[in-house]
Amino acid sequence: MSNEQEYINLFCEHRELIEKPCATLLNMARGKAFERFKAAGFPGIKEENWLHTNVAAQFATDYGMNLGRVQSEAAARDIFTCDVPNLGTHKAYIVNDSFQAAANSSSLPAGVLFGSLNTLAKENSALLEPYYNKLAADGDAIAQFNTAFIQDGILLYIPRNTEISETIQIVSLLQTNVEMMSNRRMLIILEEGAKASLLMCDHSSTAHKSLSTQVTEVYVGAGASLDIYEMEETSESNCRLAHLFVKQEADSHFNHCNVTLTNGFTRNYVNVMLAGKGGNTNITGLAIGDRKQHTDNRTLVTHRAGHCTSNELYKYILDEESVGVFAGKMLIEPDAQQTVSQQTNRNLCLTSCAHMYAQPQLEIYADDVKCSHGSTVGQLDESALFYMQQRGIPKEEARHLLMYAFAGEVIENIKIEALRDRLHMLVEKRFRGELNRCKGCSLCK
Repeated sequence: MSNEQEYINLFCEHRELIEKPCATLLNMARGKAFERFKAAGFPGIKEENWLHTNVAAQFATDYGMNLGRVQSEAAARDIFTCDVPNLGTHKAYIVNDSFQAAANSSSLPAGVLFGSLNTLAKENSALLEPYYNKLAADGDAIAQFNTAFIQDGILLYIPRNTEISETIQIVSLLQTNVEMMSNRRMLIILEEGAKASLLMCDHSSTAHKSLSTQVTEVYVGAGASLDIYEMEETSESNCRLAHLFVKQEADSHFNHCNVTLTNGFTRNYVNVMLAGKGGNTNITGLAIGDRKQHTDNRTLVTHRAGHCTSNELYKYILDEESVGVFAGKMLIEPDAQQTVSQQTNRNLCLTSCAHMYAQPQLEIYADDVKCSHGSTVGQLDESALFYMQQRGIPKEEARHLLMYAFAGEVIENIKIEALRDRLHMLVEKRFRGELNRCKGCSLCK
């Protein structure tokens, strides 16, 4: 029996169990998504977009799924105690694929909705119906799989002209003593003129094999501004398949930074549509790999309206037998005149066994644009290493300094000073092999 057929049978046999605790809004999208997944199946490596990332093999494990919504006995806040110094946040947790509120989260402005997607969808169906699964509806088979099996996640809704001064932090935690799959969903809506920053942390506290699918739909209204910072610190036994769909209206601003510090097998897909004039988007990413870790980042930035700007920068530092994949596409549609767009991908392979696959793409159908793209793959500068050793810096320390400087360009794009300082420290610890020795967190013990 194929991997697809096992999940097809699971859905058909337990659809009532899946739908029973869920809001009508979530259930309405299941049938069509399931049929699309059933028709497509898991992507194979013969498909262009999955050429170097064998995601189908990741579903071969017989994962458990919490379809009965059994609640975790431990509170996430008792397990995950790491915080960013000098950064106050409105915090919430997703344990496996279930929402858990943070007891110490401060109050939010009137009209803001922040909490369980399933619970809030039951209470605000009319408000959310124009948004839920509208961007992800045409996504790939993994996005359809997520829509078919999703039971909970997080909603963030910010009404018109509302600014949230403190950062909102969402901590996703995989905690299980069996091989486990979690399917989580996030819906983020900023109405016209709203403003917020969001920190999304992905962690794992299990040595067992685990797999998570995550679909995030983001709407940035006219004149609104949203910063999203994603950080992955999972384990070698974890597989993360994440989709981020973004739609921007006129004069909106979107900033996204994704940092993969530790992982096993990761596939991140970012799809941004600039649908209104004067929009601006900035997408950056950093992946650090060693051992046999696999990190695949794919992006699509579609300029649908004119007078918009986009900037994209992704960097990889790969050691030992790790694998990196980057495929970025900028699509300039006919009405997107006076577009300014730049895409850059730079990569370091520290050993001959590390592999980097890069595919920058630029597709233009407008004639009044300024666009550029490029990619480089190389090694540490031997002359710089020699120069530093000649001045008394040990070779290993010189290597760390050069890698740290290479990564710094991405981290400097983070607007929140406290988070920027924290990531500088975490990246340095990662290079020194000390990242798994954080003090005061039970995940690290």
